[in-house]
Amino acid sequence: MLPSRDDALAALLRRDRRVVIAGMIGVAALAWGYTIVLAGHDAAGHAAHMGPMLDRPWSAADLAMTFAMWVVMMVAMMLPTAAPMVAALVGISRSRHARSEPFTPATAFVAGYLIVWTGYSLLATLAQWRLHQAALISAAGVSTSALLGGSLLLAAGIFQLTPLKHACLRHCRSPLAFLLTEWRPGAWGALRMGLKHGLYCAGCCWALMALMFFAGTMNLLWIAGLALLMLVEKALPGGRQVGHAAGVVLVLWSLHILATAALRS
Repeated sequence: MLPSRDDALAALLRRDRRVVIAGMIGVAALAWGYTIVLAGHDAAGHAAHMGPMLDRPWSAADLAMTFAMWVVMMVAMMLPTAAPMVAALVGISRSRHARSEPFTPATAFVAGYLIVWTGYSLLATLAQWRLHQAALISAAGVSTSALLGGSLLLAAGIFQLTPLKHACLRHCRSPLAFLLTEWRPGAWGALRMGLKHGLYCAGCCWALMALMFFAGTMNLLWIAGLALLMLVEKALPGGRQVGHAAGVVLVLWSLHILATAALRS
């Protein structure tokens, strides 16, 4: 008995999703591998591989290497959180055009998404440079100021509880709703959708990512913890409640740091 058209389409959808998700996992795994290698270096290794780790004025090469570090770290942390959206995109592409190739729109969508986070990486690089110049963070990107560290925690915690955060998170948590309202055909349309989703994602996560300047830009446990929190927020049931609880914890933590610093001054 020959498979029905619906069965054949379902088989194609399963294959397409497996291929796309496997590709995203592979890219994210490479980025995580490189991030782990960087984080695992001792002080001498950092000095050899990353000029900004030295307490000296930055050169153009230092800026470029720090920018590359941020880009790779963004891919490692943020690409897995986009997997549900890309899987939904592949499904809709195949359903609307059964004979078309869904991988080109998926690639274009991911490219648009990563363009936004590359822009964020540039801003983070410039922020790290200026904070380092002002002696507010160490060469390893760790806050040296209780005021800065407490303020970063407070800002991130408060933002977790705001309507803007919840609005951006809603788009990230509802792939089908986003794609059905924002659908654009073709590769250029997918690129535009990826850019827009990237903006929502950055709007949702920018404050949490800024916490890298609290515990260190190469603190592997901190990187993994933030990545896990953002993945839970976007992809798992109860994610919004988890993010809300994290915001309360961050606010309380910040108040403790700021109050302790005020008593010591």
